[in-house]
Amino acid sequence: MPRANSLANDRIWNKTFFLILSVSFLMFLSMYMLLPTLPLYAQTLGGNETIAGTIVGIFTLSAVLVRPWFGNLLDRKGRRIILIIGVSIFLISVLAYNLAFTIISLLALRVVHGIGWGASTTATGTMASDVIPASRRAEGMGYYGIAATIAMSLGPALGLYLIKYSNYSVLFTSSAILAGLGLVGSFFINYEIPRIKTQSENKSPVAKGVILEKTALPPALVLFFITLTYGGIITFLPLYADSCGVKNIGIFFTVYALVLLFSRPLIGKLADRYGVRKFLVPGILLIGIALLLLVKASSLPMFLLVAVVYGLGFGTVQPILNALVISLSPPERRGAANATFAVAMDLGIGLGAVALGFLAQKTSYVYMYGSSTIFALFALVMYYALLRKKLPL
Repeated sequence: MPRANSLANDRIWNKTFFLILSVSFLMFLSMYMLLPTLPLYAQTLGGNETIAGTIVGIFTLSAVLVRPWFGNLLDRKGRRIILIIGVSIFLISVLAYNLAFTIISLLALRVVHGIGWGASTTATGTMASDVIPASRRAEGMGYYGIAATIAMSLGPALGLYLIKYSNYSVLFTSSAILAGLGLVGSFFINYEIPRIKTQSENKSPVAKGVILEKTALPPALVLFFITLTYGGIITFLPLYADSCGVKNIGIFFTVYALVLLFSRPLIGKLADRYGVRKFLVPGILLIGIALLLLVKASSLPMFLLVAVVYGLGFGTVQPILNALVISLSPPERRGAANATFAVAMDLGIGLGAVALGFLAQKTSYVYMYGSSTIFALFALVMYYALLRKKLPL
């Protein structure tokens, strides 16, 4: 009973959290507008399918490489300044797409864009974890994830609409306007946590280096194997559906986003109240079940069932693991911990797309999705081997 009262008294929603959520949404919407359209733009410059894939991959790689560095800077230099720097780099690179008239210049800008993305999203994730009450962390991170979920459901369609009815210049300018609004919002986030100089920093220069946070590795490894499966879904599901004769598969991602929208905060709230142990394993199992259902999918209703089951699983696992990363890490290493978690997610999606794409090319989509269930199994193994003993009963 005291636990329930504590939850009721700890407020998640305040001006600072709303501003962080708004900036995050604007950045994700700007990015998702460009995700399906930049490969198409590359083709207008003479690029082939390999170049189109590289346009996506080099962005992710760039973000992965800088996240640990910016995560450490968040802990050493402060949250707000890194957020402003990251959003500024993001904004400049999007504006510069208007001047990218060659494949080389476009790839170079994607590297810079990825740096801005890695800095800004690591900053917003860390800032959200700062201001969410510890007793409602899973629920709060579920709300934080909603920003990306809504952007994912709106951004691609908006980007494709703009290039269909206007041109790429309008697309890049619109994306830049969103990033510019995000930059304005960043200046209004005025909180800052006190800087704590730890004994490890005093004694060892390694603590100041570009390193991942070791306490975040167990939940990050679980997430890595989960997002390997997501890489296969987000990349190859439209092709798989088309091979099955299923049209209008875009509704799959709409249903998936809606399930995430409602499941993230609800499951997070239940996990805060009853304990994360009761939800993590069922969430991972739901992801495995969804992949098995996908093997049998041959009609739109079956694909939509997969969207619901996979959405429930991912909407359960990801915010809980994110909350655990924050809870297990020292407060003065929270930026590095969030960077570690984000690196695991980026790598999982990127490597999953590459590895499963190679498997699909050598076998079939059915075999690929059936085989990807082993990643869910590995996630369970990581949970029991590395994470379970660290969780409260």
